[in-house]
Order: sequence, then structure tokens, then C-alpha cells
Amino acid sequence: MPSTDARSLLMTVVPTAAAGAIAAVIAAVVAGGKGAVGAIVATLVVILFMGCGIVVLQRTAKHFPQLFQAMGLMLYTTQLLVLFVFVAVFKDTTLFNPKAFAATIVAATVVWVAAQARAFMKAKILYVEPESSDTRKGEKTGLSS
Repeated sequence: MPSTDARSLLMTVVPTAAAGAIAAVIAAVVAGGKGAVGAIVATLVVILFMGCGIVVLQRTAKHFPQLFQAMGLMLYTTQLLVLFVFVAVFKDTTLFNPKAFAATIVAATVVWVAAQARAFMKAKILYVEPESSDTRKGEKTGLSS
């Protein structure tokens, strides 16, 4: 993973983890220990799931740059739908508080998307590959390097 990708991933994981910690404290106060467990599990689900999505998207961009935009749209739509499935599957669980789980999934996902947008806006990523001087000389003379 290139350093810019790792940096942008870090800039999304840290705020999401912080939001999850805040949600766990609030859930512990409101719903007790099961609420805190639900908030922690939800935060981990969002971080792992969205993080895997970023890795898949970066690999797609590397190998198939023409599919990047369509893959990104499909990936985010799928991620949101699967997170709704997580909420539906765990709505009757007794392992943790399902309301705290659902609220934290929504909050952590919103924080993740906002932090990711901010990270990409702050990143200095070249959108045009600069050519080296050797490549330009080869094109002028008809030689390839």
C-alpha cells in the first residue's frame, strides 16, 4: 500500500475509532455494559468493513483505472446495504444492546465517509503522471525507451 493510501486510511480510521469510543461511553451510560459492547462491536464492524472496501478499491484503481469510478459507486452502495443487513440480523440479539449497535453503525459510517472525504481533499495526489525527460526525447526521435 503506497504511503498516501496508508495515510488516508489512517486519517479515516482514527476519527471513526474516536467516534466509536465516544459512542461506547454514551451507550454505557444510557444502556449499561451491553450498550457499550454493542457500540464497540459496531465500531469494529464499520472499521473492518469499510477498511477492506478501501483496499479493494485501491487495488481496482491500480489494475483497472477505467473502472475506478463505477467500482467506487458500487462498493459504497454495497457497503451501506450490507451494514443495514448487519443491523437487521442483530436486531434481536441478547449479546449486546441492538439499539446502541444500530446507532453506532450509523454514526461511525457517517464519520468514516466524512473523514474519508476530508482525507482525499487534503491528499496531494497527482492525477497526471509526469513524464521523464528521457521519455519525451524518445518520442521526438521515434525511439522508445
